Amino acid sequence: MIIKNIEAKIKLATLLSLGSLITAVIIVISVSFFAYKQVLDARKSIYIMDDANIPMLARQTDVQINREAEYRSHVGRFHSLFFSLTPDDRFMEYQMKQAMYLIDESGALQYNNLKEKGYFNSILSSSAVLTIRTDSIHIDIPRRYFKYYGTQKIDRRSSMITRSLITEGYLSDLEIRSDNNPHAVLITRWKTIENKDIQHAQKNTF
Repeated sequence: MIIKNIEAKIKLATLLSLGSLITAVIIVISVSFFAYKQVLDARKSIYIMDDANIPMLARQTDVQINREAEYRSHVGRFHSLFFSLTPDDRFMEYQMKQAMYLIDESGALQYNNLKEKGYFNSILSSSAVLTIRTDSIHIDIPRRYFKYYGTQKIDRRSSMITRSLITEGYLSDLEIRSDNNPHAVLITRWKTIENKDIQHAQKNTF
């Protein structure tokens, strides 16, 4: 009878030990999970100081939430730099340099082709002012593809030319943002689909 009582107590102690161990493991896992979640939430939180030096909580947002708008801004900025020019060789050189930060070798290839054809020299010789207006930018997020629609005006001393401009290309994400590429995007495989005159008006030279 005593032996049976001892065996029962041993079984009870074993069950209690196993139960305590399982409970402790569950508690540790739960605490670890919630602690990890809190660390992630804390990393998304930053504090800024207002004018009265009072800390205010600001929330970081997932970069992909607003990525389409950033793609659109990036594409628009590149085309503005590349197609808005004045008869100033230093200004044009600066515009092209800034534009090349936003695109791969496909942009440099088109730039060199235009340069070899005397495009920039013709702007200087005719004192032309080129401006580009963005009409629309289509972004296909899954394919990282874009199509740009714009209207370019070429204002010369004797005439005003209006051109329809359509280009296309792809977008590649970069890991690091910089002053020269604030959206961390690179345009790739860029090409001009259409660049044709839609209006040619002579100016009154009197």
